[in-house]
Amino acid sequence: MLLVRRFEERTAQAYTEAKIGGYCHLNLGEEATVVGLMAAIEERDYLFTNYRDHGYALIRGMDPGRVMAELYGRQDGVSKGWGGSMHLFDTDVRQLGGYGIVGGQLPLAAGAALAVSYRDGDEVVMCQMGDGTTNIGAFHETLNMATLWNLPIVFVVVNNQLGMGTTVEMSSAEPELYKRASAYRMESARVDGNDVIAVRDAAKVAVERARKEQKPYLLETVSGRLKGHSVVDPAAYRSKDEVEAVRAQDPVAGLHDKLIADKVADADQLAEIDADVHRIVKAAVEFAEKSPAPEVSSLFDYTYASPVPNDSRRLPADPLFPVGA
Repeated sequence: MLLVRRFEERTAQAYTEAKIGGYCHLNLGEEATVVGLMAAIEERDYLFTNYRDHGYALIRGMDPGRVMAELYGRQDGVSKGWGGSMHLFDTDVRQLGGYGIVGGQLPLAAGAALAVSYRDGDEVVMCQMGDGTTNIGAFHETLNMATLWNLPIVFVVVNNQLGMGTTVEMSSAEPELYKRASAYRMESARVDGNDVIAVRDAAKVAVERARKEQKPYLLETVSGRLKGHSVVDPAAYRSKDEVEAVRAQDPVAGLHDKLIADKVADADQLAEIDADVHRIVKAAVEFAEKSPAPEVSSLFDYTYASPVPNDSRRLPADPLFPVGA
């Protein structure tokens, strides 16, 4: 959890220094949910996430240096510098994106689960999304198909209670989002997303059901978002009381205090862990800054997995037709 926290804090700093560009969404405040979910799936399982994906990439096993290099848009990034913050993808750890389109990952995750089922595999697909995604058509279409086809998939709604700046209560007729699974005769549960153990245990139930019974599951984790929707969002739509309430539930600080209170660790041990994490993050930044920028000529190299006739390789400044044509 500290790795996610310190990495995201350093990412925000790099963004303000203009070393990271484009859209950038952080997992600050969602560390317990991220770690709990990743503790519940196995190496053989597949993961699809939305654009708030940095923490999942780190805990799933992507190298922090390569993740940071991707945020910097450098060649040594996990997507060779062309994906950026929202598109962290690594087949070695079976994290298949990072998707910038809200709900865009759901049909693809269902397709992966269908492939597993077709091959009689025992892998599980976990598909993470934000609360706003539950109002997208792809959410309902995919859940419907998942039940009809008995797919081994766990849908996880990370409910940080704000779809960008709109509260769940203002955008959803049923704000208890896990209940939406009942329309598709799908098992579901809701859990405190600030409690890493509770998230892990609830996710394990969901994953094992999907694996053993080949049936989908919807898990809702409720956690706060410490910052705005993205790095550039000042979150002016929140009142001072709301901000303080979220900070009071900080999962990292809460676990720190609980470990000491339960005598699992002392302050010196936890400080040592934090120092180790700082070293990891510092090394990741140094790696990213030394990595070269990708060549412009490689911009279209990974547009398609295989050659496509007549695919456009035209850059924005290029003329539509050759000069003199």
